Amino acid sequence: MSASLIIARHAVQETLRRRVFVVVLVLTLLFLGLFTVAAAKAFAAQGTFQFGNNGPVGPDGIASLTTVTLLGLGVFGSLFLATVLGVFLTLGAVSGDAERGLLQPLVVRPLGRRQLLVGRFVAAAGVCTAYVTLLYAAVLVIVHQAGGQWPHQIIGPGAALIGAVTILVAMSLLGSVFLSTMANGITMFMLYGAGLVSGLLASIGAALNAHTVQTISHDIAIALPFEGLYEAAVHAFASNAAGLARIAVNLGPFGAAQAGSTVFYLWAAVYFGLAAVIAAVGFERRDL
Repeated sequence: MSASLIIARHAVQETLRRRVFVVVLVLTLLFLGLFTVAAAKAFAAQGTFQFGNNGPVGPDGIASLTTVTLLGLGVFGSLFLATVLGVFLTLGAVSGDAERGLLQPLVVRPLGRRQLLVGRFVAAAGVCTAYVTLLYAAVLVIVHQAGGQWPHQIIGPGAALIGAVTILVAMSLLGSVFLSTMANGITMFMLYGAGLVSGLLASIGAALNAHTVQTISHDIAIALPFEGLYEAAVHAFASNAAGLARIAVNLGPFGAAQAGSTVFYLWAAVYFGLAAVIAAVGFERRDL
């Protein structure tokens, strides 16, 4: 077994020893329980829906609106929980261990710094990818059981969600190279909040036809690609929704007015690569 995989295995074992997964499991079950109740109530309470002066939306439109809104809510909750897990698995991966004197014995002889960094990333990204995949699948099943509908796109939004979590893990690991544990945690959650604000700005800009607001939101999504991937996932759910229901979903609190593109996905991959290179170079030059 390579040195990086050994580090990844020990990182997961340390997480198990600290009972992190027990806390995550309890909170996840609580979220899924509340989401199940919300989905059942939402579909049971369907009635007429009036959109401006365009008349009522039909039953199919209401069902589509409810389905996509619930999927957006579920993906939002899934990304948030996965982000919390990823940040806490990596916020002190370098700085925290260095402060406790745990890195010096490892990086002097048994293995190199890059191997250590790769191992910590593999552990955190692997755990978060599995977690967000299972949570995403649970959200899809809950919405289907409550409303009888599957989204028209399943694989694409799921892949975008995994990509968003992977980038967040890489950003947190990069922050741990240059920042203290507390500073890195604060920075990551503030960046995540900035991404959420970007999504709201996009919806507001689309609703008001404010091009400047949309441009600002677009620029933030490029600077923080995890937000753009999240928006692409949510937008894909509403891609086949018809008429006013699609408009309402895209402009809602759990909708997204911006779709993904091949160029953006390539940029997200480049962004991840840049974060990895900067983290590796910074760790090599760090004085332990």
